[in-house]
Amino acid sequence: MINSLLDDDFYKFTMQQAVLELYPEAEAAYRFINRGPQRFTMEFADELQQQVEKLHDLGLTTEEDAYLETIRFLKPAYRRFLRSYRYDPSEVKIGMKDGNLDLSIRGKWWSTILWEVKLLALVSELYYLLVDTKGTSQVQKVAQAKADALAKVPYADFGTRRRRSHDVQQAVLEVLKDNPDFVGTSNVHFAMDLGLRPIGTMAHEWIMAHSVLGGLRHANRFALDSWAQVYRGDLGIALTDTYGTDAFFKDFDLYLAKLFDGVRQDSGDPFAFVEKAIRHYRNLGIDPGTKTIVFSDSLDVLLAIKLEAACRGRIRCSFGIGTHLTNDFNTPPLNIVIKMTELDGVPVVKLTEDPRKATGDPDALKVARWTFGGKLE
Repeated sequence: MINSLLDDDFYKFTMQQAVLELYPEAEAAYRFINRGPQRFTMEFADELQQQVEKLHDLGLTTEEDAYLETIRFLKPAYRRFLRSYRYDPSEVKIGMKDGNLDLSIRGKWWSTILWEVKLLALVSELYYLLVDTKGTSQVQKVAQAKADALAKVPYADFGTRRRRSHDVQQAVLEVLKDNPDFVGTSNVHFAMDLGLRPIGTMAHEWIMAHSVLGGLRHANRFALDSWAQVYRGDLGIALTDTYGTDAFFKDFDLYLAKLFDGVRQDSGDPFAFVEKAIRHYRNLGIDPGTKTIVFSDSLDVLLAIKLEAACRGRIRCSFGIGTHLTNDFNTPPLNIVIKMTELDGVPVVKLTEDPRKATGDPDALKVARWTFGGKLE
């Protein structure tokens, strides 16, 4: 089902490079979370295990290596590392518990960081192959209708992790790539094959990990400072909601706001976020029109159009649209995630602006809620 090491989100590679450079001894743990009503079977778990074993055979091809060399901020030492990188299936534990998939990952952070997206893509594709077998129809027609509706709205594909299948994502991208407002894809494999721009910077785990590596209260600041140490101005979109946007903007001072090109909104009220971001930049004496908001929270065509109108003439914007592009067909998509749970044996959490999306050890969540909001619930 997955035949390329690069069939993954770009930010997994950018984070892996940073982890190798700054924290090569760090140990990480992750856990699968199913937020939806769908359930799995033992047949499903067994097949997933077989697919995981097969990933060990993946390696960077000569063509892929040459492609990565064209991306200036992927350093020669990191590309040499990727040439020898192999997935270690022993890092992944798969089972069933109460009709649900029980999946966890543990190992060196630099090694385990590449499991998340591939595992989620496998879970999603296998589910529609083995459990919900209704299939898809009119993939290209649906994709073109969405592209037509998004005229003059800059957007990218963020749909790898919950795609209906590899082939569906490819079919969608082959339609979107010729539309002038389509700016790229998070999937490095398809970016290479279809001549698209690979898009991505950091994920929540980068900031969550810095609650251990630097300290919880100012984890956002530590994470962004570390990022700048590696990328020196490249990849300048900062993720805002790991511990809530108020906590983020308290740490996003004049230095960081000038250094980073913009911010990513991934939970909460996106329209309220527009006003908050504009106000923050103005309070720092920065023209919001020089900065960008990347929206990536459960977007569909209509919401993207409305948000672009709210930003127009005030602040730049772009949209990372995921499941709505790659798994919006006959049956509901899975609502699945894999989140970091520990770094170096210490629990890490994600609060976000949506309490339903909070993840982590219950006691550690209480500490974080008290730290950032002065309340336990």
